[in-house]
This record gives sequence, structure tokens and C-alpha cells, in this order.
Amino acid sequence: MIAITNVRLIDGKGGLFEDATVIVDGADISDVSSTGAAQIPASAQIIDGNGMTMLPGLIDCHDHLASMGYGLADKWGLTEPLSQRHLRIASVLKQTLETGYTTVRDGGGLDAGFRMAVDEGLVPGPNLQVVLDIITPTGGIGDHASPSGYHHPAPPNPSVPNSVADGPTAARAKVREMILGGADAIKTGTTGGASSRPGLGPKDLHMGRDELEAIVDEAHAHKKRVMCHALGGPGLRMAVEVGVDSIEHGTHLDEDPDILPLMVENDVFYIPTFSVYIYHRARGTPHGRARSEELLEHHVMSLQMAMEAGVKIVTGTDAGGWVHGNNAQEISCLVGAGMSPMEAIISATGRAAKCLGLDDRIGTVESGKAANIILVDSNPLDDVTTLEEGRSVRFVMKGGETVVDML
Repeated sequence: MIAITNVRLIDGKGGLFEDATVIVDGADISDVSSTGAAQIPASAQIIDGNGMTMLPGLIDCHDHLASMGYGLADKWGLTEPLSQRHLRIASVLKQTLETGYTTVRDGGGLDAGFRMAVDEGLVPGPNLQVVLDIITPTGGIGDHASPSGYHHPAPPNPSVPNSVADGPTAARAKVREMILGGADAIKTGTTGGASSRPGLGPKDLHMGRDELEAIVDEAHAHKKRVMCHALGGPGLRMAVEVGVDSIEHGTHLDEDPDILPLMVENDVFYIPTFSVYIYHRARGTPHGRARSEELLEHHVMSLQMAMEAGVKIVTGTDAGGWVHGNNAQEISCLVGAGMSPMEAIISATGRAAKCLGLDDRIGTVESGKAANIILVDSNPLDDVTTLEEGRSVRFVMKGGETVVDML
């Protein structure tokens, strides 16, 4: 049993307590109270949190932990032996956990074996949800063909099935194939993006409504949530109308504001992923840089309009391909776009847990929840950038196990 005393607590629900004591018993939090009122068992190990701020373990709802670059050879995994790539991914998992992220939903590329390895304790890392890959029709954003038209030259990887499906029947079958492969959620995409091929831009629709309806219906029949890559145009509206569970990116929501009340009504989460467009503006392909510059003003306006409408906004970096280990940059991006520091932290904790369907166990610091907690030597309500790259992180606990202790 561990008692962390005298700590400033941001509980993930909007609560701020200046002098709290949190008691951890096994894998769970057993008590949260003021330090003066706390009843600490004599057998408990006491950690003095004076000068520290406690937060729930942070959550990234859209990462790409297996992605190491945007070049075709990197995407296809041709730059190094597969064993070396897997060990590199293991290093990324460890780094992500040590910077305060105790839960991550991977948005494509990571197979279920990594989740199983973390759960078994073979490698340190955050608790994982995986989707395996993004389901789209031929020519969609999930069709990983080269500009020459050639596809991946290596044999198919049974752990990450080919994700192309044409027509509603094939789309249903692909959902089942992903679930058979260990997917915790299903990912699809109705539009292009900043980095997609020329001719498949952020507002270009590239999926039939019957295909999307089949994907959502089949996923929900198996109690799997659906995350949908959709930036703007008719593909964005269609995704909300059909009933996906989260919109990834949503950069042009501002151009169709009538969608916002429907997102609230349908309980659709919004994951803006500002971080990825920072990369594309600075280091993307020429057409990717141009697209990212064009969408910046729309993206900020979309977030502000979504906040005003009461849409549930959560953090996701879409990281991978340029940097790992700075997931908290997305929290800073939300604040920079107009969100308060407290709301941004909720978006990375309590509300993010709801997006993943895990709010019964994680996301907040309260009795009965899993002991996923971090201590930082700053007050992120004064400056959320101190969370970036884990600079202020001094203590990380996941499921009651201490994984970082620099107190």
C-alpha cells in the first residue's frame, strides 16, 4: 500500500485540490481525501508529494506507435530488419510510458501482439488499444499503393491484414477480419488528408455511404468503437450522420457548422490532432505543406466552434513518422487554439477515457479506479507546456506499479 501525501491534485474531472492524499492499494486507488483528513494505514509506504502536482495518467486517443517515417520505404518497413523495427517500437512504447502516457489507442500499424506483450509484462509500455489498419475502398487513404501503382513488395502480414474493401459485403468481412486479428476498435476513413496522394485531398469523398454504414453496423454489432479519418466536405458529414464514434482531424468542421449539434446528439467525439499538421507544415511533401497551411485557420476555427457547441473534444496526436515521446504537445496545441488548461487536461484524461470506453477504470483520480497516476514538478494549469516531452514528469504509476520514480 502506498500513500502519496501533500500533493496538488488535478483529478481529470475538473477538480483541483491543493493538499490531497491519495492511497493506492494494489492496482487500484482506494482513497482520495485532504491530507488533514486522510486515514493512512500504518503499513503504508508514504511518498511526500509536497511541491508536486498529481494528474491521472495521460491518454492519447490517436497515435501511430509503429510508424517511423512518411517515406514509402519507411511506411513499408523496408529500411531495417523486422526484428530491429520491433525492438525500435518497444523502445517507443517505453518512452511513451515514461513521459506520462499510461494509455494509448494506436490508429494503425501496430499489431495486437504488442498489446499482448505489454499486458504480459514482456515490455514496458502504456495500456494499448489497436485497430491494426484503416479500412477504406480501393484508392482511399487506406490503399497503401506507391505513386507507380505498385503495392507493398513483401508478403502480406497476417497480423495487420490488408485493409482495402470494396462494397458493403467486403467492408463487413474486413471488420470481422480486423476483429479476428485482435482489433480493439475499428478505423475507417471517408476523405483524403494532408499527406494523401494528389487528387485525394482533405475534402474529397472516397467511400460509399453503404460501405460506411456496413462498417459501423458490423463494428457496433461486435461492440467495437469506430474512429473515422474525415477532414471535411461530404465525407465528414456522412461520417457523423452514419454514427461513427469519433471524428479524427475534422479540420473543416467550420465549413458545415450544422454538423456540430448532430455530433453532440450522436455523442461523437472530436479528435483534432493538431500535432500532425505542425509536422506537415514544416517537413511534409510539397502538396502536404500546402494543404496543411490552407487548413490551419479552418482547424483552429473548427475547434473553437466545437467547444462552443459542446462537442466532446479529446487529445490525439496522430504521431509517428516524425517524432515519438512528445504526445503532450497536443495538450499545448489545444490551449494555443483557445481551450483552457484545465479543459485541455480533461481532454487528455477523463474525457479521453470515455472516448475509448474505459472511463469505468481509468482517466480520473478517484476511489475504485486503476492507479494510473503521474506526478509533475510544475503546475500545468499555469503552463501546460511543462508536460511536453515528459520534462516535468517525476513519477509514473500504471496499475499500481511504479514505472518512473525520480522524486
